[in-house]
Amino acid sequence: MDRARREHAALFSSIDDVIQKLETHGYLADRATATVVYLADQLGKPLLIEGPAGVGKTELSRAVAAANEAELVRLQCYEGVDEARALYEWNHAKQILRIQAGQGEGWDATRDSVFSEEFLLSRPLLTAIRRDDPTVLLIDEVDKADVEIEGLLLEVLSDFAVTIPELGTINATRRPFTVLTSNAARELSEALKRRCLYLHLDFPTPERERKILAARVPELDDRLAEQVVRAVGLLRAMALKKVPSVAETIDWARTLVSLGLDTLDDETVSQTLGVVLKHHSDQIRAAAELRVN
Repeated sequence: MDRARREHAALFSSIDDVIQKLETHGYLADRATATVVYLADQLGKPLLIEGPAGVGKTELSRAVAAANEAELVRLQCYEGVDEARALYEWNHAKQILRIQAGQGEGWDATRDSVFSEEFLLSRPLLTAIRRDDPTVLLIDEVDKADVEIEGLLLEVLSDFAVTIPELGTINATRRPFTVLTSNAARELSEALKRRCLYLHLDFPTPERERKILAARVPELDDRLAEQVVRAVGLLRAMALKKVPSVAETIDWARTLVSLGLDTLDDETVSQTLGVVLKHHSDQIRAAAELRVN
């Protein structure tokens, strides 16, 4: 297969294929979400997913990888992440040992040796670009990184190429399916957004959340699932520091199943509230305002 075809090898054959494959791996995507995923795959463009924490942005990336038996390569962003953590760095300690061992050699030979693959430490961005097999590159919580890191991402996401001065330019032989997630903690640059397709994910509707519980906690009674989803909806409407995520809804449902409970009443809520609310002030507010009976 020639390079052009490999570079644009698609993971999905249609929008329905996206929906079916993701559902097989526990992710229930609506048609709008599946359409954007399909277009990102077909066009070979990065997908920027924005929305509140806990709505399934990272989980979507995992599901895409699992559905295609692809390797998930993850760059977790944080304040202070730099090129050495995101792209590559040289193994300086090993280079020094090589230089000491090669005393007496000409500098040209030593230089060619120490700036070779043997001494290169590949980080997530370079690792994903160099892979020949199906790969999902997840750049998670990009809004937590410093603005300066966006300049690095612009080069990588524009051409899917990395320039290493000592080795030259490394081009992707097969573009990874790339996902950037953001909780909108800060505004991303327009230059970065232009290179991406955009998807906004919000908390699911009650109907969809019940379907998620049915898929992820099949032993949960339908009536109890409805009670859990209703209670979580009430919690999300409160002014809390951290409203429950979908993952925490699932955890709550599994907790109730593990306890052998068949109804969600005020007493059960007070006993299990720590599963869904992780701040004491949120628990106090919920205990005062939440009434499920």
